[in-house]
Amino acid sequence: MTIRSTSRRAYAAIAVSVASIALLQNLVIPVIPMIESDLHVASDAATWTMTAWLIAAAVATPLLGRIGDLRGRRTTLLAVLAVVMLGNLVAALAPNIGVLILGRVLQGAGGAVFPLAFALLREVMPPQRLTGAIGSVSALVGIGGAAGSVLAGPLSAAIGWRGLFEVALVAGAVGALLTVAWIPRSGLRTAGRLNSLSAVLLSGWLVALLLPLASGAHWGWASPVTLGMFALAAVLLAAWVISELRSAVPLVDIRMLAHRDIWPVNAAGLLIGVAVFGFWGYLPLFLEVPADTGWALGLTVQTAGLVLVPLLIGMSVAGFATGPLTRVLALRRQLVLGALLMGATVIGAVLFHSAVWQLALAGGLFGVGVGTAYAAMASIIVESVPAGSVGIATGVNANLRSIGSAIGSALMTAIVFGTLDPAGRPLERGYDVAWVTIAVLAVVAAAIVAIVPAARRRDTAPVQLPTGPQTVLADAA
Repeated sequence: MTIRSTSRRAYAAIAVSVASIALLQNLVIPVIPMIESDLHVASDAATWTMTAWLIAAAVATPLLGRIGDLRGRRTTLLAVLAVVMLGNLVAALAPNIGVLILGRVLQGAGGAVFPLAFALLREVMPPQRLTGAIGSVSALVGIGGAAGSVLAGPLSAAIGWRGLFEVALVAGAVGALLTVAWIPRSGLRTAGRLNSLSAVLLSGWLVALLLPLASGAHWGWASPVTLGMFALAAVLLAAWVISELRSAVPLVDIRMLAHRDIWPVNAAGLLIGVAVFGFWGYLPLFLEVPADTGWALGLTVQTAGLVLVPLLIGMSVAGFATGPLTRVLALRRQLVLGALLMGATVIGAVLFHSAVWQLALAGGLFGVGVGTAYAAMASIIVESVPAGSVGIATGVNANLRSIGSAIGSALMTAIVFGTLDPAGRPLERGYDVAWVTIAVLAVVAAAIVAIVPAARRRDTAPVQLPTGPQTVLADAA
């Protein structure tokens, strides 16, 4: 078998694995009312099916990304897929909300598939095809998330909400089988060990931050619990940074993240995460506001989901175009243009939203911006760090986007649902203010990347880290 054929098969296995996990991100959002009815729970309990995935993914993504760097990405990918498949089985058979949430926690481990995928692509793809491969897989991450929202409604009507997890189980099994058959066993790993203290502190501040972001609207943003959790997150974050800077074997090399090739991209990732979830996550809700408000369109859940199809198409086109586009446009410029397009599109939606076609067009253009930005971010990170740090570096970037999504959700909820009409429905002004806010954040993301210059190097070598624990060795994992 030729090297090209081997790389194509490995790419296919990685893409299927990523797609099987990406679908799970937002799969439960459209079916939360069905879960409430079937399991006889209140809406705040049912929304924990989403919160549980978010928190579990946030913790698992950097930790398992680092374990993949240390122990081999192929082996770690298979282990993660096995845990996710178990989670799908548990969720499909869940007799109550507690067991369903446990299943979603297990599924959340799948967040680690994304950094593992990017690291494996660097191992198996020829250099000339690496950027295009990263771009297309990045697009799949976003496409899968949006597709979960679009497909969940029609699929659940046909096979029930439990059937959604059965479909995901089959997709995960296919990804695992292709990984075994088509991804080579040899690869790269980094010498060293997992820093247990840093892992505990990292997990602690992520949970302490994301929990109030997800539940603050229910608890009250000024409640002692919410403020206490935010304070705890700040303390644990400071302790984690100090621990990492003092450690001879850091979990995350803070100095690497502070490099000017890396930190602007991560800062942009956080802000873009806010904008992405703030627009596409709330666009269906905007479309479903009853028409008798005098300004809304009053679409059904199924029709509103279909309006997101142009967004999926836009993300697909942009993600798969990243490789060829780099011949004429540098990756950092692609990131800047993608973020600017996102901001401009959201402003367009604020100005023009009286017809479905206007919002469908806005969604398509927004998808192009998201796909371009996601693909460029992943490629910049992969090409800027040593091979032995790709898993943890891309994991941190993915986590920052997830934290941004949580912030975007909290921000939109606070602004849109902070002031309601007498019938308890959101006001048009609330959406306008919220979307202008996230458009500004997208522009700020573009400005950060545009203003901070890349480091000048006489070659294309990635950011160099100290020798010792970071030395890259051959592995047969």
